Amino acid sequence: MRLRAEKNRLKIEHSIIDGLRPVLERLLRENPEIRSVIPGVIRKVRDARGAPAIHATVPTTNGWKAIALSAGARQELFISTALGKEDLEERFRQALAA
Repeated sequence: MRLRAEKNRLKIEHSIIDGLRPVLERLLRENPEIRSVIPGVIRKVRDARGAPAIHATVPTTNGWKAIALSAGARQELFISTALGKEDLEERFRQALAA
């Protein structure tokens, strides 16, 4: 069974790293041009301490792949949107700052 949040735009079928879910929900709530966010693989890393951070990395067919860092882990995020990289990065900064 698929579980979704924020009006079916955040897929939460898998785990989300600590501190990231409220940021993603805020990102979706404040940016209707982002169609969906699908969290992916989580891996342990040494340099992911402190507050969550998100960076767009690679364009995909329908948006961007991003990497979120928090709580000693990194997680892939697949973001469905028509926004460019700079605009998306600005949306990330706004969601993280709130």
